[in-house]
Amino acid sequence: MSRFLRNAFRSLEVYVPGEQPRDKKYIKLNTNESPFPPSPEVLDAVAKEADSLQLYSDPECTALRKTAAEQFGVRPENIFCGNGSDEVLNFAFFAFCDETRGMAFPSISYGFYPVFGDLYGLDCLPIPLRDDFSICPDDYFSLNKNIVIANPNAPTGMLLSVEQIRAILDSNPNNIVIIDEAYVDFGGKSCLPLIAEYDNLLVVQTFSKSRSLAGARLGFGFAQPPIIADLNRVKYSTNPYNINRETLAAGEAALRSQSYYDDNCRRIMENRAFTTDALTGLGFSVLPSSANFIFARHPKIGGETLYLTLKERGILVRHFSHREISDFVRITIGTLEQMQALIETIQTILS
Repeated sequence: MSRFLRNAFRSLEVYVPGEQPRDKKYIKLNTNESPFPPSPEVLDAVAKEADSLQLYSDPECTALRKTAAEQFGVRPENIFCGNGSDEVLNFAFFAFCDETRGMAFPSISYGFYPVFGDLYGLDCLPIPLRDDFSICPDDYFSLNKNIVIANPNAPTGMLLSVEQIRAILDSNPNNIVIIDEAYVDFGGKSCLPLIAEYDNLLVVQTFSKSRSLAGARLGFGFAQPPIIADLNRVKYSTNPYNINRETLAAGEAALRSQSYYDDNCRRIMENRAFTTDALTGLGFSVLPSSANFIFARHPKIGGETLYLTLKERGILVRHFSHREISDFVRITIGTLEQMQALIETIQTILS
């Protein structure tokens, strides 16, 4: 780091993205991307937009918000568009947290939550999971802090019900509650309808997972209009043109191709069941997942060892060094052929 960096940032522990190696071709099951390409309609929309790249994008994302409002049953003023859901989360931490209102979140969850907390110098409260790695809703009652929960949680894949989320909202009426639904399309139930009842709820979703647009960077925030206005205040103070023209076109076309993506989600859930059964048959413990990944461990091989051995054989999974989960690997669900190759390779490793 340079001698010019602010002192507050010198000890910052940054977010570590999943590996994107280029040394050889891998079966890539480490970053929860979709194994399926965008819909043909998306590819066509992106190609048509390329002729207009000399022009700025629409800072209000008017067409995309209108299409999203129609699909999700809300109004355009209930929607904020971000450069990936990470930007929506970043703006929310920045807009709603200060020295008196920090943020609470599960101690094992999405790695960006503590990074955002450190970045803004917040008083953060990591809350331990239960022994079975589930989130206990009672731990989030009446905290007097803002709250962010990934639902389904990552990297565990485990889910809270809408009624459990409702109980958390009821007990924290004076603080923002953010429900990060990056993986909700793979077996979860969205809390989006609750925004009509709760003025402190922000639901965050992404196009990176179920809609095959991780490389395009697009996310949504859903809330009552005053919260959306707050997020726009931050956006227009930093980067008004945060969504490029091609991504706006891709997002709108993806929403109009919903049956294509619904079919992909169905296939991923089928492949998840196949992989869970196969790993269980090999002696693995696999947490119940409602996401496009599974979290698994084996009593006879450590998580890091399995991750490294798979990598040597051309398969990438994700390993976390956190003590409580260091025996696990997180495995993205890919095509059936990819999952069969994974199982065959693990059989070889174990034998």
